[in-house]
Amino acid sequence: MIWEAIKARALENCARIAVGVGPSYADKTIECAERAAENGYARVTLVGSKPMDATLDTVVSDTPDVALIQLLRDGRVDGVVRGSLGASSTLRSLKRIMGLDRILRVSLLRAPSGRFFFFAPVGVDEGWTIQDKVELGEKGVLLIRRFGIEPKVGVLSGGRMEDRGRSPRVDKTMDDAEAVAAALRVGGIDAKHASILFEDAINEYEYILAPDGVCGNLMFRALCLVGCGEGYGAPLVGTDIVYVDTSRAGSGYENAICMASALVKGTKA
Repeated sequence: MIWEAIKARALENCARIAVGVGPSYADKTIECAERAAENGYARVTLVGSKPMDATLDTVVSDTPDVALIQLLRDGRVDGVVRGSLGASSTLRSLKRIMGLDRILRVSLLRAPSGRFFFFAPVGVDEGWTIQDKVELGEKGVLLIRRFGIEPKVGVLSGGRMEDRGRSPRVDKTMDDAEAVAAALRVGGIDAKHASILFEDAINEYEYILAPDGVCGNLMFRALCLVGCGEGYGAPLVGTDIVYVDTSRAGSGYENAICMASALVKGTKA
């Protein structure tokens, strides 16, 4: 249901999306972008540091991360996908050029069973306090609601309910998860402490919060880069700016382009 809603919105919008092409995985990036355009998800522009053999519009720049974000700032595209450009340099350019103080992302993942769910935090520097996780929860829910979905939120911790007392560190994660879930419920969000049982939470919740950014990043890598899950892109939340982050080691970028197009407010020109 989640992915079908996103695809339908992307096809309706067919927005202008710019995609970064780095020196590594360039061929894969171009192939995925061409496939996304052929499927009608978006009108795609490729941005890289070298000339590209592609059927799509291209922009070549010595600083492709800067050029990518400038296209968005100047209104020449409706949204951007990082693609295979480096994370640190592109996020720095995004913050500087678009005037952002910080970056918050929520990832859409597919479990090996085929079940889709949103997941955060995925950045190692995100979600380290109760307030951080509450903010990610609230802003992630707003993102998901844009697709007509009212999500249930599961807040993970470091142990089963019966593990309380085994470790002060585990107890702290459980206390934090309870506090985050309670704060989200005050805001009208259906949220619950889901303990450490990620395998159960995947089947129960549309949106899952990890204990912190390092845990979330490790879980993403274990599920999508080692296991048989798949990442479908991590859009920015808390802003109207359409930016979808990607993993260069992931399976492709077609889905992230679809996600970006679906998030654009407006319809096909």
